[in-house]
Amino acid sequence: MERMSVMSDVTTVPVAAPVPVPVPAAVRFRAACPDCRERFELAAGALRLAIGASSRTTFYSFTCPMCDSAVRKPAGERIIELLTGGGVRTLRLHTAL
Repeated sequence: MERMSVMSDVTTVPVAAPVPVPVPAAVRFRAACPDCRERFELAAGALRLAIGASSRTTFYSFTCPMCDSAVRKPAGERIIELLTGGGVRTLRLHTAL
């Protein structure tokens, strides 16, 4: 299973909450491409997180900066925590009723 880690300096920025929330500044995520096998760091803006109703529909994605492959990997609870805490844009998927 691929592990992801976060490296950052923590600063405080205001968000849509009454109290400022600590958000890491200059967050970089370590990742790897399954196609070209390169390892690299990505800024939060280079990643997307989709949270669905099951583990099959919960994943993060990015484009490999080395080979331009679209990469999609499963996201467990710890990955979700790291990515959301690091400011990665999150899409919550809803199923039709």
